[in-house]
Order: sequence, then C-alpha cells, then structure tokens
Amino acid sequence: MIKKPVFIAAIAVAAFLLVAVAGLGFYSYQSNLKLDALSQQLQDLNKKVDYLAQSTLDVGGIYGQIEKLVVKIEVQRNSGESVGGSGFIFDSLGHIVTNNHVVEDSNKIEVVLSDGNTLKAQFVGGDLYSDLAVIRITQSMTATPLTLADSNALKVGDPVIAVGSPFGLEGSVTSGIISQKGRLLPVEKGYSIPDVLQFDAPINKGNSGGPLLNSKGEVVGVTTALMFGDGVPAFAGVGFAISSNMIAKVLPSLIEKGKYEHPWLGINVTNLTPAIVEAMGLKVSRGLLIVEVLEDSPAQKAGLKGGDTELAINEKKIKMGGDVIIGVGEVDIKSLEDLLSYLSRRNPGEEVSLKIIRDGTELSVTLTLGVRPLPLEQSPQD
Repeated sequence: MIKKPVFIAAIAVAAFLLVAVAGLGFYSYQSNLKLDALSQQLQDLNKKVDYLAQSTLDVGGIYGQIEKLVVKIEVQRNSGESVGGSGFIFDSLGHIVTNNHVVEDSNKIEVVLSDGNTLKAQFVGGDLYSDLAVIRITQSMTATPLTLADSNALKVGDPVIAVGSPFGLEGSVTSGIISQKGRLLPVEKGYSIPDVLQFDAPINKGNSGGPLLNSKGEVVGVTTALMFGDGVPAFAGVGFAISSNMIAKVLPSLIEKGKYEHPWLGINVTNLTPAIVEAMGLKVSRGLLIVEVLEDSPAQKAGLKGGDTELAINEKKIKMGGDVIIGVGEVDIKSLEDLLSYLSRRNPGEEVSLKIIRDGTELSVTLTLGVRPLPLEQSPQD
C-alpha cells in the first residue's frame, strides 16, 4: 500500500510535469508563430529589395549599354531649311526610329553615330498622326538593337532616362520619372495622339526622336515634344513621349508599306460639360457630344447624327442636339481620351459597336471603321 505522503508527492510531480509539458508546448507554439511572422517579414523585405533593385536607375550603366544605338539626325528640307533631331537603331538592317516632324519633307538625311561617323540615310516611312517615322542607313549594323518594353506596365513615378542631341549636343542623357500616362498630344492637322507619356527628364530642341528608357535600358517611348513655360524657349519640367506600345503597332507598317493606316469614324466631338448637359436636358454627365458628322464617313453611313442647333456655351459656339457617345464595345466613354485610346487598338475594316443617347433614348449603332484621310483641318475629330 502506497503511503499517503508518497502518493501526494507523486501527484505533485505529475502535475508539475504536465504543466511543464504544456508550457513547453505553448512556448513552442509561440515560437512557431514568431518564426512564421519573421519568415513573412523576410519575404516582404526580399520583395522590396527586388523592387528597389529593379526601379533603381543606374544612369551611367544604362547609357554605357545603349550609347552606340542612339544617333543624331541632320536633315535638309525641300524648302532649304536645316533641322536636327535624334533617333535610335531599331534593327540590324539599319532602320532608325525617330519623329515624323524631324524628317518630313526632307531631301537629304544624314545620321551621326556615337563614334562621330556620318552616314547617309533614306526616308522609309512616316506617320503624321503618331509623329513616328523610320529612316534607314545602307550600312548594316552589328550592334544589338534596343528592346521595346510594354509601356502599359509603367507606373507613375517610375524612373526613366532620355538620350538625344539637344541643341545638336549628341549623346546627352538626362533622368527623371514618369509624371503621368494616357495624355492626349494634339497634332497640327486636327487630331490627337493618344496614350502619350508625360515625364520630367529635361529635354530640349534636338531631343525629338530620341529614346525614353526604363531602369532596364528598354525603350518605353520616343521623346516628341516639350512644353514651354511663359514662352521661355527651354524645358519647363513637362516632356512628352510616344509610347512604346504605339511604336510596336505603327513601325512594322512604316517599314513594310511606308505608311500606317489609322481607324476612322468621321466625327467631330466635344466632351460633355455641365452647361451642355443642362442645355440638352441629358440624364448623363459624362460622354462625347457629336457636333458634326463628316461627309461619306463611316459615321454617316451608320446613321450617326451631328448637332443642328448652334448655341453659345461659355463664349464658344457649339452645335447642339447631336448623338452623345457613352460607350464603345465594352468600354465606357467619359472623354475623348477614352475613345481615342480604344480606337488606337483597332484597325480599319473592323466593326465596332457604339452606345449612344439620341433624344433621351439609349441606342446601339454598329459601324465599320474606315481609314483616316490626310489631312483634315477640323478639331478634335476621330
């Protein structure tokens, strides 16, 4: 028979062991939680390090990789005017990308390479409505051409560098960030280029046609315009570039056919404003009012209607009463940017379905996109 004190002591020891085991289990559980948390923090830290490594701009390193692929372009126009710009080598056949406004109306084009050699070039093709052009030097290139990135993957704030020949100073490099995406850039003949990149890397006259590059040294755009401040002929912190996705779409056609055919509706439009909405008694506040339908256009053939009553809105005369576009395909149309961005991804001959409001009733109109003619003076239009 077990003595009572021994029994009590055994129970105490057992209880102690149970508490100790439970404590160890709890401690192990807590330790595992802490390890899991530390592991997650380490993974998050690694992701941040990877992101920083990708987004850090090694300007000198990138320039060292691409300097031989960026060229200075010297042009003599048929008028006798001499102009300069920039460009970059697109392929091993000697095709060079630049702006259309740099090489248009040219009778002589010369390309100055990074080593100082000057080569003759010929005009291959140009597009007024994207301000892109291709020229070609007869000498084949052994260098690896620049790579086009996906400009849709860019984020506002991403670092970029611009390389070109401002004021004829070839091989100049500047850095900055993407300030905004999806800008509309007007061209002289009444249309606008959609999906334009805005950036703040300093550029000046002569940079036109040069590449805008991301942190990997890939082309995200072609620098094409700058905004002056108070008439001062110097960079004011706002530059624009034609996106690489636009380049990828337009350039193959320029190389093969010498031109690019843009889709065309044949309408003049204006964004809805509160004053227009009130004047027309509309139930929508965003969309595009068709003020004019052009003769023999896809829009006219589809039965779209322009304005028939002229009204002064904020001291500007606008034809009221036309159809209001509120959608195309599966895309809601709230502004001209939305419509032009949608059309830039389509081709002539494709059918599109427009969602419109006519006399207070929502309708669907299907039409076949035409080819945008050259040139028209109305603005804005599509």
